[in-house]
Amino acid sequence: MRFFITTIVFVFLSTLSVAQSALEVIESGNDLNVLYRNEQTFHGFLGTRGWGFGYRRGKHVTAQLKALFEIEAAYLKHPKEIRIKGISDTKSTFVYGKLNTTMLLRSGIGTQHTLFKRTDRKAVEIRATYFIEGNLTFAKPYYVQVLSENGFRNPDIVKYDPNKITTIDSIIGRGGLLYGLEEIKIYPAITGKFLLSVEYGNASYKIKAIEVGLVADYYPIALPIMAKNPAENYIITLQLAFLFGKKWF
Repeated sequence: MRFFITTIVFVFLSTLSVAQSALEVIESGNDLNVLYRNEQTFHGFLGTRGWGFGYRRGKHVTAQLKALFEIEAAYLKHPKEIRIKGISDTKSTFVYGKLNTTMLLRSGIGTQHTLFKRTDRKAVEIRATYFIEGNLTFAKPYYVQVLSENGFRNPDIVKYDPNKITTIDSIIGRGGLLYGLEEIKIYPAITGKFLLSVEYGNASYKIKAIEVGLVADYYPIALPIMAKNPAENYIITLQLAFLFGKKWF
């Protein structure tokens, strides 16, 4: 009887020790064979047409496939924008020919496919990601400072109109950000994304990744940004993003 009890106690303690060791390995992030079903990341990105930041929430559907939700905010610029230093008292820069300052909000769903899975902590994981999203772009008329009868001290702040302001010498600076808020127009769009990302880092439950890809926006109503350039129905952007976040069960 004493031998039987001793055996049970020994087996129990051994099992507990193994379980505790396994838990410590998982919590340390050293075990890459663990499948974390949930994840969330934050990211910032730079693109050929602007910059922005966003949030993603993901959940594994299978070992190689994730379902994703994303929301982003971004500043959208025209490739022909050139900043010029003004001569007003504020020395603010301005963009000659700009019709609208454009900011956008995107939100949608996507999938992520693991192309090459990490086999050890020094390796990397390569994933392909696809998104389809709705897009609301907010276009605020661009205001500038122009010379008034009182000279530099009290310039007039007016909405840029290429029919009235025909030379760059007429502008001495940029108008304030608050001018034109009541005139904002919303341009809806549909966005498609194809992205490739490389995840790296020592801890399996932490996410560090670099992402590159192609973003395409379609506007049923053409978006005007610069004068003497056609309003755009299609905008295609190359972007580079940095992601960080965590995974859990």
